[in-house]
Amino acid sequence: MANGKTALVLGVTGGIGGEMARKLLTRGWHVRALHRDAEGMAARPGMNTFEWIAGDAMQRADVVAAARGADLIVHAVNPPGYQRWAELVLPMMDNSIAAAKAFGARILLPGTVYNYGPDALPDLNEMSPQHPVTRKGAIRVEMERRLQAASGDGVRGLIVRAGDFFGPQAGNNWFSQALVKPGKTPTSIIYPGKAGLGHQWTYLPDLAETMMRLVEREQSLDAFARFQMAGHWDADGMQMIAAIRRALGNARLPVRSFPWWLLGPAAPFVPLFREMKEMRYLWQQPVRMDNTRLLQVLGSEPHTPLDEAVHATLQGLGCLPAAPATDTYIAQNKTAFK
Repeated sequence: MANGKTALVLGVTGGIGGEMARKLLTRGWHVRALHRDAEGMAARPGMNTFEWIAGDAMQRADVVAAARGADLIVHAVNPPGYQRWAELVLPMMDNSIAAAKAFGARILLPGTVYNYGPDALPDLNEMSPQHPVTRKGAIRVEMERRLQAASGDGVRGLIVRAGDFFGPQAGNNWFSQALVKPGKTPTSIIYPGKAGLGHQWTYLPDLAETMMRLVEREQSLDAFARFQMAGHWDADGMQMIAAIRRALGNARLPVRSFPWWLLGPAAPFVPLFREMKEMRYLWQQPVRMDNTRLLQVLGSEPHTPLDEAVHATLQGLGCLPAAPATDTYIAQNKTAFK
């Protein structure tokens, strides 16, 4: 049932933006999506539930016009393939801030672990020092800094940081770019981490549900609010591997080390390889975000069981036969009905 609220989602074709847009719809929000080919996107199967607006997130006038009357701006837009981050990401953030200021909307920014350098690891809270050692990490820090600075000018911001993403429609992530290959049944698992080291994962439908529950507590949130999720903590790096094996029904599926050495020669020419190489330090020691503050506000964190989440992810990636449409919808929105 409609609740009279409107959200503008930037990056609706991406993993996080799309997941959040669908979540907003289930909660009765009117969802606008900005895209340069709005007419073409609206014609795609299952995409006509959004109000598509023609425009470019790099054009401030387009973003401001699309945000008119919006209560929420979901800033989940990123340049594809890790290309041109330095010249595109911050102007897009500034455009969202300008739109939020014009119409009084809150900006929701999905956060990552990339803000943190090795000096802050392994245990992280919302106030841990942010001294990134990567280009992408430095840009993420600046995005958050600009959003926080804007709060002094009346712009409300909400940041939810989470570990490495995985999910049925998660876009670019380590799960789909390293552990398995989309579109085929895995013959092995490629694992980037060291044996015995813990790693933090976040199932995207859980992230969307967490963000949704926080948005629904607007009246109790600070003007600038930051939270972290615990997600799925893999204490020794073997739990995710075991879940993939169980989902595929192959307990002997071999595990191979990620070929980090191959990234070096190609990194200067392939943006994806360069970014993966820079993030290696996050696989060389445990990295764990504390969700105490989130629990204080929500009471609990949405948490899909690992086996269920991995099975749905492999189906979404085409590594397992697809589930019937109704079953997929129920599975992806299960936390909404708890």
